[in-house]
Amino acid sequence: MKKSVFLGALTVAGLAAGAAAAGTLDDVKARGKLNCGVTTGLVGFAAPDANGVWQGFDVGVCRAVAAAVLGDANAVEFVPTTGKTRFTALASGEIDMLARNTTWTFSRDVDLKFEFVGINYYDGQGFMVPKSLGVSSAKELDGATVCIQTGTTTELNLADFFRKNNISYEPVPVETNAEGQQQYLAGACDTYTTDASGLAATRAAFENPGDHVILPEIVSKEPLGPLVRHGDNEWGDVVRWTLNALIAAEELGITSANVSEMSMAAGSSPEVNRLLGTEGNLGEMLGLSADWAKNAVMAGGNYGELFEKNIGENTPIGLARGLNAQWTDGGLLYSPPFR
Repeated sequence: MKKSVFLGALTVAGLAAGAAAAGTLDDVKARGKLNCGVTTGLVGFAAPDANGVWQGFDVGVCRAVAAAVLGDANAVEFVPTTGKTRFTALASGEIDMLARNTTWTFSRDVDLKFEFVGINYYDGQGFMVPKSLGVSSAKELDGATVCIQTGTTTELNLADFFRKNNISYEPVPVETNAEGQQQYLAGACDTYTTDASGLAATRAAFENPGDHVILPEIVSKEPLGPLVRHGDNEWGDVVRWTLNALIAAEELGITSANVSEMSMAAGSSPEVNRLLGTEGNLGEMLGLSADWAKNAVMAGGNYGELFEKNIGENTPIGLARGLNAQWTDGGLLYSPPFR
């Protein structure tokens, strides 16, 4: 008897906890706005433009989720967060999701109780130095002063890399990318280290980008992606499958320009029809409208469009697709099936 009472109490407690945690989708719908945590400013990924409108690759993910849930890509409040404040903002409910250059790690997933919903950029940590320093490898940085953002995986990787290579360094702690850039350009440190994509974005903003070199070593794996709170599975599914929809759309040839046409085309493939909501009930399963994925793609384009527009080879950031190419092009990118 005791056993069944105990199990019953556990079940009730579990359901109550689940009900308390699983309200983000309802909250966002009731509020009519998505609160999305982004970086304090990294051009190409997330930064306000001259008119104060947020632009960038991570910003595009926020807008896609807002479009999927609310039918409006502009129904987003962007909340700038630093390496130190981002997790508190998410845990406290100040933001509904975090979409800033944040690495998926064991402890963040398990110990901090967050749910990474996928990877939107496969990255790795690198080092930038002034050309005038005459250094061609990170292994030549013995005794260097290093600008490093606190509260990041970068800080830990830096210590590992220098210890492994039996060389020493002096950290110059900074809180934001803007501060890191300022200190580096002022000569307060010999090298600036962060994700290689972040270095490319930072260098693109310099007056003389050609005076600075990103060294060849990539010293870590940095799978970057959006995250939500643990225990809010319905909301996690919405953010996860919105990201997957952008990735799948590129593979299936669905773009912001042709998505309306494809959703009306009778001869589209069954997966295209399911994704765009003209067949099946995937939207209903998510608690969204049938055209949720169509709206997400219309917001800023498929994954490839977002990449090319914000950080691709024809932008000042100049990043090649590399690992972030579709699996059909030798990259790591693919979405689980929409069925």
